[in-house]
Amino acid sequence: MNAMQPQRERERAAGPGPCPTIRTARLTLRPHRMSDADAIAQSLGDFEVTRMLARAPAPYDRQDAAEWLAIATAGLDDGWAFAITTGDDVHIGCVAFERHGDTWELGYWLNRFYWRRGYMSEAVHAATARFLMRMPGTDIQSGVFADNPASLRVQEKTGFCITGCSDLYCVARGTMVPHIKTRLEPGDFRPAMPRP
Repeated sequence: MNAMQPQRERERAAGPGPCPTIRTARLTLRPHRMSDADAIAQSLGDFEVTRMLARAPAPYDRQDAAEWLAIATAGLDDGWAFAITTGDDVHIGCVAFERHGDTWELGYWLNRFYWRRGYMSEAVHAATARFLMRMPGTDIQSGVFADNPASLRVQEKTGFCITGCSDLYCVARGTMVPHIKTRLEPGDFRPAMPRP
């Protein structure tokens, strides 16, 4: 057994530590603030966004955002929930790593106005790279609803591979929806390609 292995196991059990701030070419990923409630409610008030998320209700309002932020900003969990912001600190989405038992899961969403511009790929790459620096050797699981191929492409560009398919309940849609499961194994992370 490697002498460093018990230390790595303790670090993995403890989580990645406080949520950092990350700057990319076009974005800043930062910890959430209670003042983000209006922007979150506006983004998730759009059914085209919430229908692609498993747990977000529809309609989604400011109270829903405030309740989520009360937990996310209190430091009560050991994961990360980044606010995705533009250069002028406009909140446009979220990328998060949550622990579910012994498993880490990646989740994310983006305001529909910012779709198809490469912002989510940029954010997921940056957040995953930092997470893996803090939690080397960690498997990360994720998934997408089968009718969301753009989200699957984001994951595949990052190195996630499809591991299966099943039905998952979508709160916003109020029904079971085909869901593609994905996983990023240690060593499979693909660094972001530089933007032209």
